[in-house]
Amino acid sequence: MTPMERFDVLIAGARCAGAAAAMLMARRGLRVLVVDRGGYGTDTLSTHALMRGGVMLLARWGVLPRLVEAGTPLIRRTTFHYGAEAVAVDIRPGDGVEALVAPRRTLLDGTLVDCAWEAGAEIRHHHTLTGLLRTDAGRVCGATVVDETGREHAIAAGLVVGADGTGSSVARLARAPVTVQAAHAAPVVYAYFPGLADTGTHWHYAEGASAGRIPTNAGRHCVFVSATPERFHAEMRGDHLDGMRRVLREVAPALAQELAACEPDAVPVAFAGRRGFLRQAAGPGWALIGDAGYFKDPITAHGITDALRDAAFLAEAAIEDSAAAYARFAARRDELSLPLFHVTDEIAGYGWTLEEAKALHMRLNAAMKREVAALATEAVS
Repeated sequence: MTPMERFDVLIAGARCAGAAAAMLMARRGLRVLVVDRGGYGTDTLSTHALMRGGVMLLARWGVLPRLVEAGTPLIRRTTFHYGAEAVAVDIRPGDGVEALVAPRRTLLDGTLVDCAWEAGAEIRHHHTLTGLLRTDAGRVCGATVVDETGREHAIAAGLVVGADGTGSSVARLARAPVTVQAAHAAPVVYAYFPGLADTGTHWHYAEGASAGRIPTNAGRHCVFVSATPERFHAEMRGDHLDGMRRVLREVAPALAQELAACEPDAVPVAFAGRRGFLRQAAGPGWALIGDAGYFKDPITAHGITDALRDAAFLAEAAIEDSAAAYARFAARRDELSLPLFHVTDEIAGYGWTLEEAKALHMRLNAAMKREVAALATEAVS
């Protein structure tokens, strides 16, 4: 084992939550190390869409202009389709937000990593966190990390952060309990299609299924289909693209017709679904952000926004570095997350009528407004 290095903060995971937290902490003078199992700029499962709170933070941090300069389209309208009824909503400028965006994760995560480097954080790809170091009193005080050659490193840190996804090693090693568990998990399949007209985001709802189209980089739309587990497995048995087209013909017939002459860039990506959860957000010497701490069904496309939000809240706590600050971080996360979590779980259950779906979306909108109001006072930039 190599001699022990020392950092103020060690973050496992260099995707959006981990990279954003590293950037914010390093900008305020903390010595930050980020380790990530994967390589720079790799892709990941994602809904791509950023809600107002997430865009507001990226604009405040100076990250949004880079995404726009890289060709990320501005989304100025979103349309909800309840059967044959279409409800169009123009994106109201305000809170520092001109429009919404849905960047590819290769671009978003890579840009945040670049910004973290520029702020002074150190990023080590192809490094895996394998254990936690503890004081005699049991407080986490660092971690063991294995590099790409198999060499083990002991790294001391005042705070170890898990931003390493739903299967978080930090959460497992810290024995972070699950405090809330969702009841539903809706499978989804998506693919990237070229050549569609950019009319903003579209969200389609029908009995037992939903679908959507999200404009993203390089003139592509991310087109997705979700359904109850029973229907999904029946429709997607065999060729996923054929299954997507079958569901779209019922849920979004105009979109299905538009796609009839289009082929996706690659085979569709399928996600079997996973029930959402909240884990304890922090403990002595450790904290969790992103999907490591809080995961909900992707049907409401709010995961990236939550990840950026919690990165900002944790950075504020790490700068103060007190038990009270980490307790506030955990309380704020739960206060804002639980309304989003519960309404998302209801939507993912597909037990609603179309009229009930509208009411659920009104609840979702109210929860997002509370989140934006909380982020408007966020100090870390």
